[in-house]
Amino acid sequence: MGRIDEEFRAKRAAGRKLLVPYITGGYPGWQDAIRACAANGADAVEIGIPFSDPVMDGPVIQAASQAALEAGVTPTSVLDEVPNLDVDIPLAVMTYYNLVHHPGPERFAANLARAGISGAILPDLPLEESGPWCEAADANGIETIMLAAPTAPDERLPLVAARARGFLYSVGLLGVTGERASLADTATALAARLKAITDVPVLVGVGVSNAEQAHQATRVADGVIQGASMVRRLMESGPDAVGDYVAEVRAAIDAD
Repeated sequence: MGRIDEEFRAKRAAGRKLLVPYITGGYPGWQDAIRACAANGADAVEIGIPFSDPVMDGPVIQAASQAALEAGVTPTSVLDEVPNLDVDIPLAVMTYYNLVHHPGPERFAANLARAGISGAILPDLPLEESGPWCEAADANGIETIMLAAPTAPDERLPLVAARARGFLYSVGLLGVTGERASLADTATALAARLKAITDVPVLVGVGVSNAEQAHQATRVADGVIQGASMVRRLMESGPDAVGDYVAEVRAAIDAD
């Protein structure tokens, strides 16, 4: 059992709902934003490694990634900063398989482990093609966080859940990341389907846009992942605003 899996299960058993902010690695202030997340109640942080064709990301995260890339950020430069973050929560990376394929799964997984990363999310890597990566990840102690889509048939979900490590990413709606006026019905519906078939912690991500929606999602799921709303605050107002928002969401999901 990896660090994310162990800590998330223990917190869930204690009655705590889980909060995982997403921060774009390499964007100005990203290190302090992660520290602010940790200081204000995040249970883990998902660090985006910028990629030029981010198929799952909406306009806000695309803009942050593009700015980071234009500033010369690379996967190596992001990972080199991770040991300096000095936060006492697990960290995962989210990126695309091209950046794994280029160095090869074994080298990429080893680089994550060396940096102190606990988990990885690769949204464009299908379950059926995930063998080489999962083998390398397992060998290096990296938890592969699998994504489940709202369109997945019932017979597929147990297969995805069986391969998931750390937690299961319940994709809230079809489409890219971004802030929405309301939480999609598919978000809680899929989380309920997953909770019925697995004991792996289930977190809803994509389309969870504010503290109220996070509270709504965690009445069904074990926790939430929030990206666009975090990154927008980082871009508009800096790391302190991210910390304030994490505290607001923490209070909302802790409320009865």
